[in-house]
Amino acid sequence: MTGGAVRTARVRTTRAVGLVLAAGVVTCLLAVSLGVGSLRIPIADVVTGLIAPSGDLNDLILQTVRLPRTLAGLLVGASLAVAGAIMQALTRNPLASPGILGVNAGAALAVVAAVLVLGDPPLATYALFALAGAGLAGALVYGLASAAGAGGSSPLRLALAGAVLAAFLGALTTALLLLDQNTLDQVRFWTAGSLAGRDWELLGLTAPYMLLGLALSLPLARQLTTLSLGEDVARGLGQGSAGVKLAAAASVVLLAGGAVALAGPVGFVGLVAPHLARFLVGVDYRWVLPYSALLGAALVTVGDIGARLAVRPQEIPVGVLMAVIGAPFFVYLARTRVRR
Repeated sequence: MTGGAVRTARVRTTRAVGLVLAAGVVTCLLAVSLGVGSLRIPIADVVTGLIAPSGDLNDLILQTVRLPRTLAGLLVGASLAVAGAIMQALTRNPLASPGILGVNAGAALAVVAAVLVLGDPPLATYALFALAGAGLAGALVYGLASAAGAGGSSPLRLALAGAVLAAFLGALTTALLLLDQNTLDQVRFWTAGSLAGRDWELLGLTAPYMLLGLALSLPLARQLTTLSLGEDVARGLGQGSAGVKLAAAASVVLLAGGAVALAGPVGFVGLVAPHLARFLVGVDYRWVLPYSALLGAALVTVGDIGARLAVRPQEIPVGVLMAVIGAPFFVYLARTRVRR
């Protein structure tokens, strides 16, 4: 075996070990999340309640409140992180994420509009409207960036178009909520990005969309790596980009729309997690995507734990903590990566 092959094997082994360690960290965070809250449950009781529940109060809280909430946080974090990684590859924009490019805002506006028009729609309607809103917002951002001038949708134009559209859709969402007090009361906690009250029914309705998005994204990893290097490189390697972009865009809509329908517009996860993943494993999306999924799941779970402990026995929306973490990171990227 040549020296290059040995180095490649070592890098692959190191990355695989890191992936296993990251999965272990997520598992530990899951156990911690199940134990903390207004009522603390010891880890030993958490394990017992999951393996051999006895039906006491602790088991009831675990099974009906904390387990669906924690699984929702893991799935939302993984979905938003993978969606962000895909968007950054497609646009070659380090600031791209479902929140910053307006996809989350579009999904949120669609859900609020559904509640306003339909009153109290079935839970499945939330997911459908969120998916439609995410897709329309993403297409509108890309269209605005492409029409802004010669040269197509550059990374800077995408960032500007996304920021403008996200601000506009956010203002429109606020206006709709202020016009109808019942709608405001129904969705105001959700619009900040929250996992509180997420139950098995809502998780069961939205999880298939996110799982399908994850399953659709992983086979695209090699092509995304090529696209992240530029259209000319992809064409030089004989890769057709139209089909890959379409499949990747469908994956982003499923991931971001499902996540927003479940937890509301949780921001910055799709920005922070992919950059951490690339810092650890480089630009190969065969590793970036699974690392992003685990890091995003861990990030939202940590945020949700903090949201429950910060002002206990009350709690703050996890989206607020994600903004506290992500905003300084966004400023750092804007000052360094984009300028370069």
